[in-house]
Amino acid sequence: MAKKKKNHFFAMLSRMKYISRWALMRNTHDENISEHSLEVASIAHALAVIHNKRFGGNVNAERAAVLGVYHDTPEIITGDMPTPVKYYSDQVREAYSQVEDDACAALLKMIPEDLREEYKPFFFKQEEDRQLWKFVKAADKICALTKCVEETHAGNADFESAAESTRAAIKEMNMPEAECFIEDFLESYGLTLDEMTSDGEAE
Repeated sequence: MAKKKKNHFFAMLSRMKYISRWALMRNTHDENISEHSLEVASIAHALAVIHNKRFGGNVNAERAAVLGVYHDTPEIITGDMPTPVKYYSDQVREAYSQVEDDACAALLKMIPEDLREEYKPFFFKQEEDRQLWKFVKAADKICALTKCVEETHAGNADFESAAESTRAAIKEMNMPEAECFIEDFLESYGLTLDEMTSDGEAE
């Protein structure tokens, strides 16, 4: 009798909690890619909802959230490469892109073959998801900004310049949905729990 193939995909996904972000920075709170992916998913969903409700769009917000869940899965294999290193030169970025593709292919092979096609778009971008991936990218930047806000409010000056550069990067994306999210929600990331749960609204 043929030996049943073992499918390691979801066991590998569970290891996202062991991959730390912001490796070159001093952190008051260590962040892993599992919790980061949840935040990206929720904000990507919000950006899609804002697009639909405020800008007359008609995109699948739930799919944007799922793409956000999977956006950093190659880092289970590659680890989180700090942005200054990843974009140090065109040659480094091109080489890392190939490594990411190889990691995606390796993860896909861990899924049973009859299910694989359903997961492929989460690893290799499809044309029909192009707009949704823009929301995921913007959500990724917004999550970096919220991390900077939280760290600076905790007295960590290491994140001050990162906050400025991340704000500029978001502005350069020219996405009104991202600007709406920042206007409506960003300030709260600098509040205490008591301030967020008080009955009165901030003036």
